[in-house]
Amino acid sequence: MNYYDIIFYLFAIITVGSAVFVVTTRNVIYSAFFLLFTFFGVTGIYVLLGADFLAVVQIMVYIGGILILLIFGVMLTNTITNVEIRTGTLHLLPAAIGVGVFMGAVVSVMIWTDWKSQPVANPVTTTKSLGYLLINEYVLIFELLGILLLIALIGAASIARREKE
Repeated sequence: MNYYDIIFYLFAIITVGSAVFVVTTRNVIYSAFFLLFTFFGVTGIYVLLGADFLAVVQIMVYIGGILILLIFGVMLTNTITNVEIRTGTLHLLPAAIGVGVFMGAVVSVMIWTDWKSQPVANPVTTTKSLGYLLINEYVLIFELLGILLLIALIGAASIARREKE
């Protein structure tokens, strides 16, 4: 077992362990913070796979956007409505069945394909090649998507302003 395997298993344990706590924790804020560690574990696995662009997108979109929005939403909703943010239900039997079926599928695929963990010799970064393709070959689509997003932003701003008046 080399350092690559040790680091992979460390990120896998962080990801799976924190995902279990996301599902089993009764406090929604604690669950959101465990979701943060789950996203960081997935980001680490992306880095180990050589998918640096996906790792940065994972950090920016999921951790920087969705998770922060979720935490603020839970915290602000709690103070406005005075609702208890603890959940009363915990379904261990359906969760155990789901995890068992998933792990059975993973193990059968690993056995069927003769899976072995081997590090990538020279991982190729994806950011440079994606940037080259977006600026050279797909520049028209890239610009059209930018214009479409600008139109959507202007439309959302006009709808929000119209409702205030």
